Amino acid sequence: METLEKIEVDISHIITEDDAPMDNIFSEKQQRLLAESLESHWQSPDGAPFLIAVNVGVFYGVNLPPIVPDAFVSFGVSVPANVWEKRNRSYFIWEYGKPPEIVIEVVSNLDGGELSEKLSKYAAVGASYYVVYDPAEHYGKPTLRVFALHRGKYVSLETAQDSFIFEEYGLGIKLWRGSCGTMTAEWLRWCLPNGELVPTGSETREKLEEEQNRAVQAENRADRAEARAERLAAKLRALGISPNGDE
Repeated sequence: METLEKIEVDISHIITEDDAPMDNIFSEKQQRLLAESLESHWQSPDGAPFLIAVNVGVFYGVNLPPIVPDAFVSFGVSVPANVWEKRNRSYFIWEYGKPPEIVIEVVSNLDGGELSEKLSKYAAVGASYYVVYDPAEHYGKPTLRVFALHRGKYVSLETAQDSFIFEEYGLGIKLWRGSCGTMTAEWLRWCLPNGELVPTGSETREKLEEEQNRAVQAENRADRAEARAERLAAKLRALGISPNGDE
């Protein structure tokens, strides 16, 4: 998507945060799962920076109220150095030069308008992809829906059932059943184009510990085999037999 030229806009009247969000336990964990794994354990194929945020306002018009996705990703941008400066506290499209490429909503009830009002608003924002995850099936099946922006409107991608790959970004999403902390459920996870999950910090630590344990076990087996070989060699020498088969 073409980057817009940054312009100076008076935002002194804009409220960037109201400290009012209240979400359910599942949605809060889901949002943290998406943010933590991508931010800590994924790198774009070209090494370019990216920004992932949850419950942050996306402002797409000076006199328009923001829309606040459960999560969004914007590629090729970085978090400003001074995050407390007002123009850096939210995602102002005119500051970053473009809308986020991926926006995600997790459906908690039918009041959110994820398939109606928000569908139209995100199209107006200009996000390339709009992902709706409906774990409780408030809108019925499928639980995962992906929309792509085409000529200013969203087109439903019927291929999205359990996973979808954003080929141009080297990233995908998929449904995965497992534990997030102490809560076991079906979660929306980031994945690589080959379907491999982008790991969380705890999963990375667990994998490292498993590899270290396997290395220690292999070393212990080698030590035990060497010790057995040495004991056998000692017995052969005691019988006057060379363990190497020499005369």
